[in-house]
Amino acid sequence: MKIVDMKLYMVKPRWLFLKIETDEGITGWGEPVVEGRAATVKTAVEELGYYLIGKDPLKIEDHWQVMYRGGFYRGGPVLMSAISGIDQALWDIKGKYYNAPVYELLGGACRDKIKVYSWIGGDRPSEVVEAAREKMEAGFTAVKMNATEEMHYIDSFKKIDNVLSRIAALREAFGYELDIAVDFHGRIHKSMAKVLARELDAFKLMFIEEPVLPENNEALREIARHTSIPIATGERMFSRWDFKNLLLDGYVDIIQPDLSHAGGLSECKKIASMAEAFDVAVAPHCPLGPIALAACIQLDSCTPNVFIQEQSLGIHYNRGSDLLDYLKDPGVFRYDNGFVSLPEAPGLGIEVNEEKVIEADREGHNWKNPVWRNEDGTVAEW
Repeated sequence: MKIVDMKLYMVKPRWLFLKIETDEGITGWGEPVVEGRAATVKTAVEELGYYLIGKDPLKIEDHWQVMYRGGFYRGGPVLMSAISGIDQALWDIKGKYYNAPVYELLGGACRDKIKVYSWIGGDRPSEVVEAAREKMEAGFTAVKMNATEEMHYIDSFKKIDNVLSRIAALREAFGYELDIAVDFHGRIHKSMAKVLARELDAFKLMFIEEPVLPENNEALREIARHTSIPIATGERMFSRWDFKNLLLDGYVDIIQPDLSHAGGLSECKKIASMAEAFDVAVAPHCPLGPIALAACIQLDSCTPNVFIQEQSLGIHYNRGSDLLDYLKDPGVFRYDNGFVSLPEAPGLGIEVNEEKVIEADREGHNWKNPVWRNEDGTVAEW
């Protein structure tokens, strides 16, 4: 079997889909994208395609090694996201070739179902109680929300108090029937992150996410002294080498590799196994599309230290199209009492509606994240 073609589709709201075709008629789908840099990653995939055309798609590990090590410069969000989507598609082909879900090829299932969570509140969090109620009625038992809007290096306690008021309202409305995670989104600098982490401690959150940017991970040591809440990070880390020092430092409780950014199924399985040796949990990052989520669920199914899965149904970014719009059978991601079942179909376990993908690609997209500024005009982290 040989790879004969690779097709890329820019689809709303902000996604890039990849289809790899073989001479035996088996196709695989992947989702290689950096949000806001989809066109750049598209070019990177096309560059890697020159190597892959004509190769055996089943030699996944060898292809991964060539794509990663074959260039003098390696790593980073663009190259690793390109590799990620290709890796997902190759596993999709391999699963279909052997007529088995990918997780069966990675050691088999270690669980019966996977807990999932949903986003509420948007980039500028508001009306979180009503949003959480809607998610609970839809079958979720866990939610995540952004903590704040813009925040300067040193900022007003009023912004801290606004966060606390929203979390207090959720606890008052739902008690501990609802698991709550709060995403600092790298928006908050170390000094204010310490303050917010300490004040949130009373609410017994599921986790706080990315309290500082990954380039400032050394600050997790100090932040951990101010809270007993589990600390999660890793969505902007791109390989096992990026995660190595984070795990060695010992101040993270949950890692969040993104299967569309951190080398795909092949690399994220290795990252998760490395985390298990440090007694660290995994909650794969996935505010993306259905192919990325399908890859995550395959990993989750056979990875014991995964405890919950992010998914993007109804997320504030999904304007124009949503998670299930490009699938022939949206029921594959049916959520029941906060869990999703293990997929049974071969490969990634989904069937992409290619006609709809092609139609969406004709319009394409040019999604960019907003540029925020503090009150004094300085650029703020988004």
